[in-house]
Amino acid sequence: MSRVFVTGMGIISAIGDSVQKNREALIRKQCGISTLTLFNTKYTGLRPCGEIKTGTQELKEILHAHEKGTTRSSALALHAFKEAADDAGLSAKQLASPLTALIGASTVGGMCLTDELYHDANRSESGSEYLSSYDCASVNVYLQSRYRMTGIINTINTACSSSSNAIMYGARLLKNGMAKTVIAGGADSLAKFTINGFNALHILSPDICAPFDRDRKGLNLGEAAAFIVLEKEEDAKGKKIYAELTGYGNSNDAFHPSSLSDEGDGPYSCMQQALLEANLTTPDISFINAHGTATENNDAVESRAMARLFETPPPFASTKANTGHTLGAAGAVEAVFSILNLYYQEIYPGLHFSNAIEATGLKPETCYRQLALQHIMSNSFGFGGNCTSLIFSKV
Repeated sequence: MSRVFVTGMGIISAIGDSVQKNREALIRKQCGISTLTLFNTKYTGLRPCGEIKTGTQELKEILHAHEKGTTRSSALALHAFKEAADDAGLSAKQLASPLTALIGASTVGGMCLTDELYHDANRSESGSEYLSSYDCASVNVYLQSRYRMTGIINTINTACSSSSNAIMYGARLLKNGMAKTVIAGGADSLAKFTINGFNALHILSPDICAPFDRDRKGLNLGEAAAFIVLEKEEDAKGKKIYAELTGYGNSNDAFHPSSLSDEGDGPYSCMQQALLEANLTTPDISFINAHGTATENNDAVESRAMARLFETPPPFASTKANTGHTLGAAGAVEAVFSILNLYYQEIYPGLHFSNAIEATGLKPETCYRQLALQHIMSNSFGFGGNCTSLIFSKV
């Protein structure tokens, strides 16, 4: 089967509104987690978040996104999609081709406008412009309509592994001849719905999160959008190639609705599957962009799974201390960061770490450094135990 190359990338997160700005922020150890400023919630000042400090209306003006009912999630997605498509040199004709697929992920969708929809339902008999935006697929439907896309369009919602699964699915479309070009990624905006929900689970930290630290208190939610362009080797000739997607694996330990099994069966299995798909062994992995949510369950379980699979775990770190946990966008955001690791041969430091988890003693990287990197593993683990690992390799 054909090799799958990454030929374009786009991202907007709490640490930057482009791929280059995100890279610069990662090198500078910039943390984008702060107090909420763009919408009112009783948790403002109590639960820090990775908020993009550009208002929704300003985003729409920048992007000329004036379509009725456009949500913040859709505006963020448009921003990242446009950068990725431009970076890969995709024309309007190519985007509209039936051989160009869009595989996007979201967990929030239009739920960021729940309040607006509720108010409209109580005061208007003619319905709400936000009703059609409420569906999880609304983000991709918006992009499909704007770019007149006619190829395969699909939305994946597997919680925090959503956009990693979108990338995996996109690669399979290419390898099975069902698409010539795939734009895969995800977008999620901050919303009262998710802040209230995660707070009810008692996993939101009152402080800025500290992945893999012994004294971690929980995660910080964030918002972001990221997309990568995938093309087969024969169609990528003459193009800038960032990396090759060589491996991917998905598993579901089905242990608990919001927790992973203590021994990390799901994480262990998906990492193992990704290695098999890539025809690699554990010593081949140069670095792991860990899921690293800074919750008590995830970091302990992921540490155990890495120690179980790797005789000597490779260098690893979590970038969620930079961006917050961006839910359905997280896998794509961290795929972009992993590709940047490879392309520039550099490791970005994990922030706010002090003491190792006693059960494993594993310590994330805490300093920026240049290193010869050949294969990067990116982990994304979701609710219900839906776990996905991607492997990107240097070309």
